Amino acid sequence: MSQQTILVVDDEPQLRRVMRATLTELGYIVIDAKTGEEALEKLHQDAPDIILLDLNMPGIGGLETCRAIRSGSDTPIIVLSVRNTERDKVEALDAGADDYITKPFGIQELLARIRAALRRAPGGEQGPHPVHTEHLEIDFESRKVQSAGKAVRLTPKEFDLLRILVSNANRAVPHRKLLQAVWGPDYGDETEYLRVFVNALRKKIEPNPSTPQYLITEPWVGYRFNLPEG
Repeated sequence: MSQQTILVVDDEPQLRRVMRATLTELGYIVIDAKTGEEALEKLHQDAPDIILLDLNMPGIGGLETCRAIRSGSDTPIIVLSVRNTERDKVEALDAGADDYITKPFGIQELLARIRAALRRAPGGEQGPHPVHTEHLEIDFESRKVQSAGKAVRLTPKEFDLLRILVSNANRAVPHRKLLQAVWGPDYGDETEYLRVFVNALRKKIEPNPSTPQYLITEPWVGYRFNLPEG
C-alpha cells in the first residue's frame, strides 16, 4: 500500500491521538491540526491526500474551514460531527465536503469512508465521448470542462458524477446506481448527497441553473443528462 497522508482536524486532543495511532498502524501518514487556521497552514505545507474535519472547533469553525479548503483545493474532505440531522449534512456538503460521518463511529466505518473519498468512479480515464454543445464542452480524457466558453473547475466527485450521467446520456440513472458508482458499494440511501452535488454541477455548467437543460431531475427515480441529438 502506497502511503497516503491524512490530515485530522479536531480540537479534541484525545481523538487526535487515537486517530494518529490507529491510522498510522494501518499504513497512513497522519498529521493533525486543532483549529481551522492551523489546518489551512498544514494543507499548504504538507499537501495531504485527504482531510478528516470536525465541525465544532474554535476559531473559524469547521464549515468555514471546509469552504476555505474547497475554494482552492480538490483534496477530499470527510466531515466528522456529532450532529446527525439532514440539514447539518446538507450544510456540510454545500460547504464542499465529499462525505459526512457521525460521531461516535467505528474504525471500519471510517476506513470505508476514507476509501470511498479517495476512490475514483469505475471506467478509468476513457469515459464517454466528448460533449460539444452550444454552451457546454466536456473532454473526459483531459478532464476539462467549459461552460459558455469559460473553463469550469470541478471537484473529483463532481467530475465522476458528471461522467456517469453522460455515460448514460438521455437515460434516467437511479439514485442508488449513481451513489454506488461514484462513492462505492456501501452507499445507496444518501440521496441528499446527489441533491447537493447535482445542484453544484448545475451552478457550474448550466446556462440557467434554475431551469436546467442538461442535468434533469427524474422525480422519484434519479437524474438524467440531456444530450441534444446531432
